[in-house]
Amino acid sequence: MMSHRALSTEMHPGPAILPARKPREYTPLAAHAPARAVMVDFSVECAQTTDLHCRVDVALKEMANAGVRTLLVMDHGTLAGLITAYDIQGEKPVQFVHSTDCIHPRCRHEDVEVADVMTPIEALPMLQLADLDKAVVGEVMETFRRSGRTHLLVMNKADEEVREVRGLISRTRVERQLGMSQDTVSLQRIETEIANFFLAGRH
Repeated sequence: MMSHRALSTEMHPGPAILPARKPREYTPLAAHAPARAVMVDFSVECAQTTDLHCRVDVALKEMANAGVRTLLVMDHGTLAGLITAYDIQGEKPVQFVHSTDCIHPRCRHEDVEVADVMTPIEALPMLQLADLDKAVVGEVMETFRRSGRTHLLVMNKADEEVREVRGLISRTRVERQLGMSQDTVSLQRIETEIANFFLAGRH
């Protein structure tokens, strides 16, 4: 049996810190690439989650620690919705504390919970994994353009009763992998918002 030498160890008396998370690098893709390439697969990669009643300031710190800008919101083991850094840092918390929906005792910004500003699961567009497996990245981008959303959930029917959230697709990530410039992205989103405004006016 081969013998090995032991490595030297040392005792460190003071506090220690963890390294800063490096920005994730994504492989460049073309519009005709398989759509599955842009999905974060939760069967391979751990889903980043937070609790329904977590304070938004705490959730933002959780995002920073995990190196993400989106968290899935859980309620007793089931998916309740999705929250982004933009939801927390934008106008949503301010609008909530000044609305009649705020039932917290003092209705201060520090009282706002994830549930107050998240996008509920009922409002999130969902793709079927089987459909995604037959699609290309360009079709995913067209889905984002038409829906006006920033994220798509990918579902997989585990059985007749249970829907499994298999993955998540971020529009920002897809745009980055396609090499789209920020000016092009901004123009497309403005066009989508205008189109959605007029469509909403027809109802």
